[in-house]
Amino acid sequence: MTAKYEKLLLQILRGTADANIPFAGLCELLGHLGFIERERGSHHIFSKNGVEEILHLQPKGNKAKPYQIRQVRQIILKYRLGEKKR
Repeated sequence: MTAKYEKLLLQILRGTADANIPFAGLCELLGHLGFIERERGSHHIFSKNGVEEILHLQPKGNKAKPYQIRQVRQIILKYRLGEKKR
């Protein structure tokens, strides 16, 4: 994982700036974590094999909505996404 994605992942996991996550960066990070993205108007729908939940994200300006960041954080932690392989 590149430094750019690691920095954003840590920012999301820290949970101290949920209202300050760029929406485009969040979409790129999810793609980097293996999620498939579909768009329906302004809605971005992310799914991934092995992950039960489907993420429905919608930007608020150029930022992600804080409650959606919390949902993403829960899924990252639940499925241990972004961990380094040993």
